[in-house]
Amino acid sequence: MASNQDQQSPKFHRFDLIILGASGFTGKYVVKEALKFLNNPSSPLKSIAVAGRNATKLTQTLEWVARPNPPPSIPILTADTTDPSSLRALCVQTSLIINCVGPFRLYGEPVVAACADTGCNYLDICGEPEFMERMEAKYHNRAVETGSLVVSACGFDSIPAELGFMFNSRQWVSPAVPNRVEAFVSTGSEWSCVGNYGTYESAILGVANADKLQELRKSRPRRARPVIPGPPPSRGETIENKKEFGLWAVRLPSADSIVVRRTLSHLTENPYGIPGLNEHAEIVEKREAFWSSVKPAHFGVKLGSKSLLGIYRLIIVGICIGILGSIALGRWFLLKFPLIFSLGLFSKKGPSEEEVKNGSFNIWFVGHGFSNNIIATQKNTKPDMEIVTRIKGPEVGYRTTSIILIQCALIVLSQRNNLPKGGTYPPGIIFGPTDLQQRLQRNGISFDVISKTTISS
Repeated sequence: MASNQDQQSPKFHRFDLIILGASGFTGKYVVKEALKFLNNPSSPLKSIAVAGRNATKLTQTLEWVARPNPPPSIPILTADTTDPSSLRALCVQTSLIINCVGPFRLYGEPVVAACADTGCNYLDICGEPEFMERMEAKYHNRAVETGSLVVSACGFDSIPAELGFMFNSRQWVSPAVPNRVEAFVSTGSEWSCVGNYGTYESAILGVANADKLQELRKSRPRRARPVIPGPPPSRGETIENKKEFGLWAVRLPSADSIVVRRTLSHLTENPYGIPGLNEHAEIVEKREAFWSSVKPAHFGVKLGSKSLLGIYRLIIVGICIGILGSIALGRWFLLKFPLIFSLGLFSKKGPSEEEVKNGSFNIWFVGHGFSNNIIATQKNTKPDMEIVTRIKGPEVGYRTTSIILIQCALIVLSQRNNLPKGGTYPPGIIFGPTDLQQRLQRNGISFDVISKTTISS
């Protein structure tokens, strides 16, 4: 019988990559992005297939991504998340599945289970903490056994938060240390660009299943927590005016902060990162040097708007989802009338192509800390240093998510030996020491240091 490592070799697979859910709102943009790298001389992507329940819709997707040119000759495979045998049939034909079928709480587990059982690698764009943590609890050990690398949150949720936190953290050159980093998220065209219904549905189901997430966490061993210099920061104001960014901001629940904390827990347990499947000495040295430069800090996310009215809009929508999402009848109304209850933020139709084309985002990472780690140990001390960094790029839900997801896929295909043998992980601990940041910079997502200043007491 062939070894698992042999089974993962491309020569045993018909396709390098299968995109599952390719006809969905996000899936078709993922296909479009993948085609940019198909059969490119410098790309490891030589063969792909699209998969889903409806072959006609998949054909329409290929027509859409190619227009005005003829559709590409890409195989169409039928598979359904309710049919485990169809998912296993996908897994044995490829070394990597990209899953775009959400909400993942409803449809994601059968795909993870099939990948974990067959040793197929798996990436998705999930932003649902309960799903991600449940998959880790149920399938991590099996994925380690088979060599299946399962990584969720490989889109705008939550790669920008992960890499942005690390980028800010690495600017704190010893003896300086960060205490907290706050991310202020601003999306362009905030009043005109309508969000994907799937994102809205996932948020509602997250509220409905909040008790299950707490039960899951209580049932699992307590994760290691990083030692962060200085006192815990105060929560601060609910609504904040960041004049230097031209933003009003409000703190709302975010999957990004949970994912970053999971990565920091892994880093606390593995201070030099997780060893790769078959790293050579140079890669080991690079990985250890990278993680040695990442300093832990408290992390939070605030959503921004250019106007105070926009902030009140976000708060009202958050309250509606928080209250109505916890009861069955309330969820029915929320899901039946998304445009009304989201105050125009989400629609079953999603954004237009023009809205996607013109969208953009900025995330400012504001780090507060100490110019010397000795200061952090003193009583009643306050941060005396601030470092501000920024990530900016195109529209978040489709363009940025597709760019990030495909670059993660290319890293898995080309650098598999440098990544952990298998298991379920947050994206930061996997892709942090790779060249993902440089790849994103080459594809329209920038990382900049804005300022380093001393805070007067």
